[in-house]
Amino acid sequence: MNNQIRKIQTISEYHKIRCLDKPRHPLISLIDYSLIRDLPEDNNVNWLHNFYSIAMKKNMDTKLNYGQQEYDFDEGLMSFLAPNQVLNIVVENDKANSNRSGWLLFFHKDFIWNTSLAKSIKSYEFFDYANNEALFLSDREQKIINTIFQNINTEIDENIDDYSQSIIVSQIELLLNYSERFYNRQFITRKKSNHQILTQLETLLNDYFTSEDLTEKGLPTVQHIANSLHVSPNYLSGLLKSLTGLNTRQHIHQILIEKAKEKLSTTKLTVSEIAYELGFEHVQSFNKLFKTKTSQSPLEFRARFN
Repeated sequence: MNNQIRKIQTISEYHKIRCLDKPRHPLISLIDYSLIRDLPEDNNVNWLHNFYSIAMKKNMDTKLNYGQQEYDFDEGLMSFLAPNQVLNIVVENDKANSNRSGWLLFFHKDFIWNTSLAKSIKSYEFFDYANNEALFLSDREQKIINTIFQNINTEIDENIDDYSQSIIVSQIELLLNYSERFYNRQFITRKKSNHQILTQLETLLNDYFTSEDLTEKGLPTVQHIANSLHVSPNYLSGLLKSLTGLNTRQHIHQILIEKAKEKLSTTKLTVSEIAYELGFEHVQSFNKLFKTKTSQSPLEFRARFN
């Protein structure tokens, strides 16, 4: 049975559904997470919000399904949702809601309209629908994020004036910039699991480039690689960039060029045949990529071995 889709168009509507007081501002709200009650009867509901959501949650007592996969939130503290993305909340036991704490920040895209954030918010990759990696925070980082939330809360509680929007937007930008810094730190501190992913990536690419998949399906896509490693494309590329300086696509190209060099130097296959074996539909595309990566054409490279 398909889950019910429940669309929430406004922040005021969310407050009403959750039995909260009306928001002080129709386009932005900061909610004490301890006031939110998730009920087992809503387990089959897919929530779709028409506004941005940034959450910092402690003592998480439910499971979150974001998009088509489970959100990595067992110990995570922060999550980020863009408008019109589907979220399913699963209450697993009767003790849910008992000890939770944190903040839920909601803001409508109209609130940031005509501000610098309206232009830059899409550059924050943790809003990507495919991203299912929660942001884990140290005690010091929690204090920094909590202070920003408190600043936003204070400003919302004050009488709204001509300066309110710009001050709150500045605080949201500060929150997002710190979150981006902490995400990059997360790549570094989770070294063991990160290096395991790197090893798995190398094995996966080597296996793919020696299988029939290459000629039948073409070059592997970043999405295919990320799915095979059970991480989001943006998370994988960010992780690889922090570890090796190369993103996922560059790793694919690196393996590809090494395979091409091997075939050019040890076989008598034509360049067209090599291009086909490496998953290229057009030899011109292969020639262009090879020259971009090596500063010489495939034939120029082969000539060195004759």
